[in-house]
Amino acid sequence: MTTRTAPAVHAGRRHLLLAGALAGPFFFASSITQALVREGFDITRHPLSLLATGDHGRLQVLTFVLAGLGALALAVGCRRVLADGIGRLAVPVLVAVFGAGLVVAGLFPMDPENGFPAGTPDGPVARMSWHSVVHSAAAAVAFTALAVAAIVLAVRCARERRVRAAVLSGVAALVLVLPMSPEFMSIQIAVNGVVAFSWTTVVALSLRAAA
Repeated sequence: MTTRTAPAVHAGRRHLLLAGALAGPFFFASSITQALVREGFDITRHPLSLLATGDHGRLQVLTFVLAGLGALALAVGCRRVLADGIGRLAVPVLVAVFGAGLVVAGLFPMDPENGFPAGTPDGPVARMSWHSVVHSAAAAVAFTALAVAAIVLAVRCARERRVRAAVLSGVAALVLVLPMSPEFMSIQIAVNGVVAFSWTTVVALSLRAAA
């Protein structure tokens, strides 16, 4: 029985890690497509989260949820592959927090503002709704958790003398913890998303190769 189930366990790990690797490319393929076709969207003024508002907002909600589920799959894959060493427990938990945060952020969209969706008054909202507060809090927790995961993995890689991997994880963490600039916030959020999902994709593919 052991010899028959081992290949299935091996395949299960690889499938989980593949889902984690695809989460980032899927998120940005969907978001960029929507940003290009949605009337009035301007990445210099509107964070990608605003795509979850308006008549077609459900597509971005689904994008957040599916990307979050992909990150949760990565967390399970990490738990199964990282059998020992630094971060074997912390990294899967922190990546799971990131995934859960994306799901929550998708299900509780932010308020329309700054002229988007089309017809919305220009300028920020006077008072955030409760679901916008939940969205912002979930996103903050998610990206903070991923930054900590990157730091832990950087330490693990440094201990294993994998210098390039350690440096890349360290740089990713540094970018994710930089303070937000009010003037360039929407662009910075997009950059953080690129860095976060690039990191999860690289980690997923590296672990999949090792699995």
